[in-house]
Amino acid sequence: MKFYSLLLFAIASLMISCSQTEPKKDTYNLDNNIASLTKEISADSIKDHISHMVSFGTRHSLSDTTSATQGIGAARRWVASKFLQFRKQNNAEMSVELDPLVVDGSNSSRVPYTVTMKNVVAILKGTDPNDDRVILISGHLDSRNSDALDSINAAPGANDDASGVAVVLELARVLSAKKFPCTLIFMAVQGEEQGLLGARHMATKMRENNINLIAMLNNDIVGNSVASETGDKNNQTVRVFSEMIPAVESEEDTRNRSAMKSENDSPSRQLARYASETAKIYLDGFTATINMRPDRFLRGGDHTPFLQNGFVAVRFTEFNENYTQQHQNLREENGIEYGDKLKFVDFEYAANVARINLATMVSLAKAPGAPQQVTMQVNLGNITNLSWEAPSGGPAPKGYNILLRETYQPHWEKKIFVEGTSAELPYSKDNYFFAVQSVGTNGHESLMVIPTPKRQ
Repeated sequence: MKFYSLLLFAIASLMISCSQTEPKKDTYNLDNNIASLTKEISADSIKDHISHMVSFGTRHSLSDTTSATQGIGAARRWVASKFLQFRKQNNAEMSVELDPLVVDGSNSSRVPYTVTMKNVVAILKGTDPNDDRVILISGHLDSRNSDALDSINAAPGANDDASGVAVVLELARVLSAKKFPCTLIFMAVQGEEQGLLGARHMATKMRENNINLIAMLNNDIVGNSVASETGDKNNQTVRVFSEMIPAVESEEDTRNRSAMKSENDSPSRQLARYASETAKIYLDGFTATINMRPDRFLRGGDHTPFLQNGFVAVRFTEFNENYTQQHQNLREENGIEYGDKLKFVDFEYAANVARINLATMVSLAKAPGAPQQVTMQVNLGNITNLSWEAPSGGPAPKGYNILLRETYQPHWEKKIFVEGTSAELPYSKDNYFFAVQSVGTNGHESLMVIPTPKRQ
């Protein structure tokens, strides 16, 4: 009798264990073309990009603009020349411009006099005239020393943020040889260290022109794998920062978020989840971890002005930061070498960050637009009813994924594919969060959209 009791206990334990196993994500589709593109990303190419940017001595936003070899002006023109080189060698329909912004010196402690800064922007035009979606990848061109106003002394900025600009250049090199239904923008911004000036200029301009920017990927400090103080090394993970509560939302948005208890489901948080899941598909042994805050503690980056203008934006940053290299004058003290030098950059790590950016951008570009007007019926019961409308642009969807996760889980756990624009689910809204995403005929998936309550 004791034997049978033990056997029944073992079977029951096995059943409980199986019921709690995360469902297999069998709806994820690997696109061999995207996989091939990720293999074109070159660590050697990224090293060359960073080396050339370091050679300008300093890229401080107030440094020389006329020299052919030193200062921010030479750096801007060199990045533009690389975009033009990629356009020519790939015969790409890609415009390149130095987009000026005049900064009034009376309004900023870090800009003591009026100066004209310039973002370097390459726009790869989409092939579908009915697809107005835009995806933007960015890194900041300027560098700095300990003194934010030191525009004279060497500030190599190899990791902060030549690494991010190198990622942008490498994606422009690879992707300008391809065509996509929507528009891709590659941008090296100026004035990040002086107050996110170039990014704010671009975000404001895009908002004023009602640009349908569906994703902004900011790459800032993505080339180091060893932490200062502790010496911890992690060359297999990049952090993706995303805001919790949107910086911009209407009163109705606030009411809906409160009703759905969806504080962990901002559009930018969905983009972070999307990048994390994409990394699982296309990278072997390198992951993107979702950091549940908009940026590092009490800090900000070039994605911030985009969030403040109501766009979907995230920041990619290395898992371990080395503060003996960031914002430091070149020197040696107590046997510690300070300064953001080329020798400290992990080029293969930066290449893996570039691969995640590429896979995320291309997956979104090939996918349909996100579903619109996603709603959840409000009623008492254990059945959940969702409805939505088809996307207005992009490739036509073949159907939609319903995503589910239990309320305490950070990641989506289950996907249910449907062909129509409504679903009745035997899952209680008390126990799960839900979202809907479009699925293209090629299997590519849009960003996820959280439902809003619909009262009868």
